[in-house]
Amino acid sequence: QVQLVESGGGLVQAGGSLRLSCAASGRTFSNRAMGWFRQAPGKEREFVAAISWSSGFTWYGDSVQGRFTISRDNAKNTGYLQMNSLKPEDTAVYYCAAGLGVSDTNRYFYWGQGTQVTVSS
Repeated sequence: QVQLVESGGGLVQAGGSLRLSCAASGRTFSNRAMGWFRQAPGKEREFVAAISWSSGFTWYGDSVQGRFTISRDNAKNTGYLQMNSLKPEDTAVYYCAAGLGVSDTNRYFYWGQGTQVTVSS
């Protein structure tokens, strides 16, 4: 079993940066891929980024490519999402997840409760 808790969300102006963290409990986190997804009001959950268990592979959604960076520290059981050059359209609740990885929500078995990110124009 893996429990995930996100933190680091908040209000930021357009062009600013935020770093989200995802703290995991459970010994199996280090051998799971980790992903970040987001959901804005009235929209479907959207893939943001994913990273393999060894950090050897990363994937990004088209809308965040080049602006966001996903990373993880298995020794700390923590994953991160560095978000730069934020835009108002990045406003959403951000969720971290652990599982088989990549962009399909069905490949993730564990989800955090989400953290709100609001980008003002």
